[in-house]
Amino acid sequence: MSSRIEMLLPAALIRILAFAGFISAAILLVNAAKRAGIIPTSPFTQLAAPIAQIAAIGLVIGMYLLMSRKAGTLAASGAVISVISLAGLVGVEFVLNLVFPYIGQDVVAVLRSGPLGIALTVVSMLFLVGTVIFMLALWFTSSVPRSAIILYTASSLPIALRTVFPETVLQLGLVGLAVAAAFLAAWMLRTIPRTAAADGASVAQPASVTAT
Repeated sequence: MSSRIEMLLPAALIRILAFAGFISAAILLVNAAKRAGIIPTSPFTQLAAPIAQIAAIGLVIGMYLLMSRKAGTLAASGAVISVISLAGLVGVEFVLNLVFPYIGQDVVAVLRSGPLGIALTVVSMLFLVGTVIFMLALWFTSSVPRSAIILYTASSLPIALRTVFPETVLQLGLVGLAVAAAFLAAWMLRTIPRTAAADGASVAQPASVTAT
């Protein structure tokens, strides 16, 4: 009975983390629409923006849990860097959405030229490095569709380097990342039955050997 519970708990956890991936994708689309002027900026859209990164942490953890048996140092380091950078990006989104819009552009320029600018750059670079490493690990050790991995990685580039790319490219990056996140979340849900079945087989096998 305890083995059965141990098998079901991770499956339920993966479903929750996959749902977080869908939430992240939805908020990313809202962010893209807001930046494009399709929907107006409001307290809701400003407060919702950081939720995309918070939910993305769950998506990364869920994918790592599914591949942890085959994952090595590459996947572990990519997951750790991704989680740390996404946590940092939560703070970045709070600053961009809840601080910068309410102060003058001259003050924003001064803040960006100081330690805050360095922090924003470091977090962005960590996000890009963590994404590339983790996606490489997914490429080599999982059944994730290669198209989703490529789209996720490519879309992360303009987001990490948002000061370099034009606004239109950044908006496309947000949309691409949302689509890729939704694909990855769907892959997690499709993978759960196979993972649970494998766990069940590994639990049942020792019992048959003992009986023999």
